Amino acid sequence: MDVAKKVAVVVGGGSGMGRASADLLAERGAAVAILDLPSGKGAAAAQELGGPATFHPCDVMDEEGVEQALRDAVDAHGGLHIAVNTAGGGVSKRVIGREGPLPLERFRHIIEWNLIATFNLNRLQAWHMSRNEPDDQGERGVIVNTSSIAAFEGQIGQVPYSAAKAGIAGMSLTMARDLGSLGIRVMAIAPSLFATGLLEGASEEIIATLTKDAAFPRRAGRPQEYAWLVESIVRNPMLNGQTIRLDGGQRFAPR
Repeated sequence: MDVAKKVAVVVGGGSGMGRASADLLAERGAAVAILDLPSGKGAAAAQELGGPATFHPCDVMDEEGVEQALRDAVDAHGGLHIAVNTAGGGVSKRVIGREGPLPLERFRHIIEWNLIATFNLNRLQAWHMSRNEPDDQGERGVIVNTSSIAAFEGQIGQVPYSAAKAGIAGMSLTMARDLGSLGIRVMAIAPSLFATGLLEGASEEIIATLTKDAAFPRRAGRPQEYAWLVESIVRNPMLNGQTIRLDGGQRFAPR
């Protein structure tokens, strides 16, 4: 799919990998709608992008709020062709700790925040995409979700997060099959450690320790490197139903 003159919704687009994706898609000629928390950097990001960029406050844990934010984005730009979903997160907590077993609510929260929220976004994004006129290749839309290499070798304390991110990876092929007749592709990116969130601005010593198991480069990933892969996925119609690791050859050790 040609990025130019398409409408892209970037969830979590106020910072990090989402912001880098919004920047690059706008640079390539897409009209960008940023969905992010009202208290986040989404409004400032949209203002800095200028032109047709818009901001729509959204908490991915709010089912009705997500539906309204997507509807507002589509109304503002007249459609939806590209969806990039980067919202999510987690905390490290062992299944059994000094205070007893991991509270079930913590597990539910991480699954809801990452996996269920992503599926909710996908089902609504695909619905809007299904209304597009297909391009000359029969394509109506592209969805890019964010998994993690923790889906494949999660570390100690990452059971809920690994389960959620594995679910996102596991949805890719099945959802691509579900939506293939509509000309909608579904992909996931599984990053390693990237210089976003808590790692943004971390010392070189900390980064070196966390990335010592990478093959090359032995550093944190850069948000623009995630964005480059997003652009490649959008442009290449043969990329579908997969999860691509973006990790410099890193494999997480147990801790």
